[in-house]
Amino acid sequence: MSHYSEGRNWEASVPELDDRIAVVTGAGSGIGRGIALVLAQRGADIVVSDIDLAAAEVVADEVRSSGRNALAVQADVTDRESTDTLALTAIAGFGNIDILVNNAGVGGASGWWQRSNPSPEDWEATYDVNVIGIVNTTSSFQDHLSERRSGRIINIASGAGRRGTGGFAHYSASKAAAINVSQGFALKLAEFNINVNCICPGLLWTPLWEKLAERERIKSGETVLTGRQVFDQRLEASTPLGREQTPEDVGKLAAFLASHRSKNITGQSINLNGGSYMN
Repeated sequence: MSHYSEGRNWEASVPELDDRIAVVTGAGSGIGRGIALVLAQRGADIVVSDIDLAAAEVVADEVRSSGRNALAVQADVTDRESTDTLALTAIAGFGNIDILVNNAGVGGASGWWQRSNPSPEDWEATYDVNVIGIVNTTSSFQDHLSERRSGRIINIASGAGRRGTGGFAHYSASKAAAINVSQGFALKLAEFNINVNCICPGLLWTPLWEKLAERERIKSGETVLTGRQVFDQRLEASTPLGREQTPEDVGKLAAFLASHRSKNITGQSINLNGGSYMN
């Protein structure tokens, strides 16, 4: 008889991040929110950063309700001055920072899901947020982390960054670049005992995927199925385990990478996709 039970909530009893301070960008919804809440469950205090301050405040309240401290900060990751202000505010609020999660990301410029082919603005927006956003935010925090000779940086890439996707090449290219940039920072910051890793999620029903599913539905001329049903069809066709991933799944992997248990893991990009892509 197996000693493992999925119903046993043993993970919640392991406060592996007690009193660590984590900054999560793009934390006002979706994957970022899931990461922030899981890190808080594991004992971390959270700087909830988002371009939408109202959304960040809502998640910060959720963190406080779980018993941890939280600070909501508005930041635009495409603007280095904004990420510098984020770093200064976070350090002033908590004294030090241990964990940085670069999660902020976009699928394109405004209305990208309504276009069958990416526009030049879509290419610019994905690169600015999904790549330069990582560079800006990491650069804003790296001196602080380097002086402390300790830190974990976790960048949220995508399974789309593992291989090109037809009609969504701008997004795939930006996430491939995010993986490469992460490896560069891992090499640069290793001497300061800072680990840098990527998570590559698969299919999650998030605000971004809602738009992508609607885009696919419109592009195919589908008039009967909903966007969610299109998503479910994709999931069934491409995921061997047959289960969608959740923001909480990503949060659990981020918590591991943020903990002492991952001390010898750096420069890696870890798939979390139910087997849809293996390497």
